[in-house]
Parts: sequence; C-alpha cells; structure tokens
Amino acid sequence: MRATLMSYFLLGLIRVLTGSQARWWGCPPKAEQRIYFANHQSHADLVMIWAALPKELRRNTRAIAARDYWTKTAFKQWLTTAVFNVIYVSRERNADEDPLEPLIEALHNGDSIILFPEGTRGHSDEPQPFKAGLYNLAQRFPDIELVPAWINNVQRVMPKGEVVPVPVLCSVTFGVPLHLQADEDRHAFLARARAAVIALREV
Repeated sequence: MRATLMSYFLLGLIRVLTGSQARWWGCPPKAEQRIYFANHQSHADLVMIWAALPKELRRNTRAIAARDYWTKTAFKQWLTTAVFNVIYVSRERNADEDPLEPLIEALHNGDSIILFPEGTRGHSDEPQPFKAGLYNLAQRFPDIELVPAWINNVQRVMPKGEVVPVPVLCSVTFGVPLHLQADEDRHAFLARARAAVIALREV
C-alpha cells in the first residue's frame, strides 16, 4: 500500500514539476516487450522515463539502476525496489560476474527494461559513446524491439549536487524501434543507436 501511494505521489509531483510530456513519435505505446534506451544526464532520468510510460507499460517495465548509488540509504533502496522495481547493476568490475546477467534474467522473465547505454551520466549536449551492453542484449534477444528515447531538460530539474528540484518543462520522445542488422558489428550498431537517440532531440 505504501509503495502504491508513493507511486501516485511521485507521478503527481513529476507532472507538476516537469509537465511529464510523453511524445510517441516513432512508435505507439504498446504493452509488448521492449528495450528502451535513452540519454542520461541526471539521476532523475529514471523517474522521468518511468513516469512517461502509461500505467499498463509501467507495470512490466523495469529501469536499470546503479546498486552503489541507489542502495546508499534505506529510503533509496525501498524506493527503487518497492516503487520502481528496478534492476540493480554493479558498476564495479568483477571477473566472475556477467554485469548483464540481471538484465538477461529480467528479459527472459518477459519484462521490458529501460537502459542508459552511456553507463554513467553525461554533462554535454550529446550522449557519450554507448557501451557494449545494448549490442550484447540485441544479439541475445533479436526479436525484442529496441526503442530509442530522448529525455529533454530533466538535468535542469535536478542539477548535479542539488537536492531541491526546480520546475522546468520536460519531455520524453520515443523513436522508431531498431533491430540489430545481419552482420552489423558492435561499433556500427552502437553508433547507429546513439545517432537514433540524438536525432530525437530535433523532433
């Protein structure tokens, strides 16, 4: 019950602060399994893209979150576990673990996921080069649609180092789904995926 009430509170707060505009430019909001991948400039990105999804999509869509940051306090851990149902990933390299294993398990279970392929927040107008995770998932799950998304202005809502959000009109634009092409190598695919995200900035 507490988690449900918190989700309603956060949805209302996000809509007041940002307008929470979802723009389905390249595809409709279908309740089917997808991998959404977006630019990453703020910790608020996770909340913004979650709020942009319709209720029937939020139910089965899980964002990726850095374990070291989102489990620092009991409240953050409760919020990301009980409200957002995130998939925790470790940013520390461990030779004995596949960092994609939690994502692979979620996809095998039928969940959709929200991925930030830069791996960490950027501070420029364009995303940093994408890491290999998106390519590896595209190889393993060729039938799942890869939907690019551009999150606009959210870094101004919660600038780095600030704890009080500032009201700013924000939007999430969803683009045309991609698939890994036959014989497309990692560098070409990641460059194409990154370009698809950047192109949505001008839509």
